[in-house]
Amino acid sequence: MTFRAPVRDLAFALKTVGHPELVKRAFPDLDEDTVQAVLEAAGAFADNELAPLNRVGDQQGAKYANGAVTAAPGFAAAYKAFAEQGWNSLAAEPEFGGQGLPKAMELAVFEMTHAANMAFGLCPMLTQAAIEALTLHGTERQKTLVLPKLVSGEWTGAMVLTEPQAGTDLGALTARAEPDGEGGYRLYGQKIFITWGDHDATDNIIHLVLARTPEAPPGVKGISLFLTSKYELKDDGSLGGRNDFRPGSIEHKLGIHGSPTCVMLYEGAKAELVGELGQGLAHMFVMMNAARLQVGVQGVAIAERAFQQALAFSLERKQGRAVWSSENPAPIWGHPDVRRMLMLSKAKIEAARGICLTTGVLADLARLAETEEERAAAKARQELLTPIAKAWSTDIGVEVASTGVQVHGGMGFIEETGAAQHYRDARIAPIYEGTNGVQAADLVGRKVRSNGGETMRGLCAEMALTAQVLSDAEGLAPVGRRLAAGVAALDQATEWLLSVDNAAALAASVPYLKLAGDVIGGWILGRQALAAAGSDDPWMQSKGALARLYAAQVLSGAPGLSEGMAEGWSELEQVTAEALAG
Repeated sequence: MTFRAPVRDLAFALKTVGHPELVKRAFPDLDEDTVQAVLEAAGAFADNELAPLNRVGDQQGAKYANGAVTAAPGFAAAYKAFAEQGWNSLAAEPEFGGQGLPKAMELAVFEMTHAANMAFGLCPMLTQAAIEALTLHGTERQKTLVLPKLVSGEWTGAMVLTEPQAGTDLGALTARAEPDGEGGYRLYGQKIFITWGDHDATDNIIHLVLARTPEAPPGVKGISLFLTSKYELKDDGSLGGRNDFRPGSIEHKLGIHGSPTCVMLYEGAKAELVGELGQGLAHMFVMMNAARLQVGVQGVAIAERAFQQALAFSLERKQGRAVWSSENPAPIWGHPDVRRMLMLSKAKIEAARGICLTTGVLADLARLAETEEERAAAKARQELLTPIAKAWSTDIGVEVASTGVQVHGGMGFIEETGAAQHYRDARIAPIYEGTNGVQAADLVGRKVRSNGGETMRGLCAEMALTAQVLSDAEGLAPVGRRLAAGVAALDQATEWLLSVDNAAALAASVPYLKLAGDVIGGWILGRQALAAAGSDDPWMQSKGALARLYAAQVLSGAPGLSEGMAEGWSELEQVTAEALAG
């Protein structure tokens, strides 16, 4: 099936999310024509260059041999074109060669990239995260020699955290950074699950590595961040000999076969400190949070790709008599449950897209809003939404990809149709960059409970105002009623979280995140329905239909989620593994 980048959906979403009046002040030269031109050009590249490589990437994948990784067929040439056309530099600072566009624009372009070819998109995605980390914490040498090459896409970046004995628990990592006596360091150790840690698509790869110095204390306070280059960096910016690190192998994975996931071996690699000693985890969180938002966008993207294929199949596949078709046999689109699955999938995609783009808008406002008060408020809401954007959106990605297989029926279970690839590719997103359980723990612990719930209360108050407007809008009163009930349920759940101990809050964290995502998603759809109200364009009219369906099928469950959060957690502590095993 031919992929079509969702340019119109993205353009509409960018107009209806966030704070358009504040964004206009931050980016006064950005007009709708420019946004449309960027999206159309990016969409054409995704359609014509990346989507055709998605299947070959899955079937043939990246290869490892003789201590080196070769990208999947066609990927290296596509990456070169991606960089040459400027897609790598959209939101980077102009002083480093970037275009200075809004973060939300970058996310929109990367959604199309990931939807066309998720395995490919992982390479420039992590480069974006490295750019953000070095922009904030890099030394002058690193900003001068490394940042422009990453921004241009001439080099790529890799995030190097995980070790075999220390997955999410970074405090347990053992990689060593030993001073070399010349102001630099030598890195020793093994890292695993390093996405695009080695490849042949660029001349050089920059690794940002967490490691310990000899005198560092145990735990997270002993971790520092280091930059090491595949080829040694000379003071004039030219490349020297091969550095002392290499891939030991690549993983054989369920999906994203075109993305090389490397075991990396550091055998005395020359490195330099990024930021301050002992602050490595704080510095790396800049990169991690950037990647988490991008992974949320991946969830939206793979859902969009799976939905498009399922919708096309439903219009082509003829089977039985249908309620809404006079043909016999009729396209399965005419069967109510197939149409329900597809419309609900579309609604959830638009909700997740809106959450991710809103978070991107807030990231810009946290830096560029005119007043300190506006910047602080944007920063607080951005931090609140980041774990929701990552976790809720990637759960939606898996759900919609699974629904896509279901729409195909038995054909979906057959690899040749391609629906199974989307499901396999989607499954990694809830796992990496911090599992969705970790995101939920972060949401309740650091983002809600740490400031007494004030940021969430403020968001709920804003959503309640939208519910009132919806209740008075023609044809949207049911959405307003359901959204108001959902906001009340989220408010209730937030107050409960603030009243219980840490164990109970953590036990309820995943249902709480789902509740928050469900309600915020309904708010996004309600705002889109209001923006489309009164139009006689069938595409615009569908926004109201999607909001009403989502309200009936998803928002209606919010009160039950909230009530259930307060019950049953004592059983988690009391029931033993032996009892469950029988």
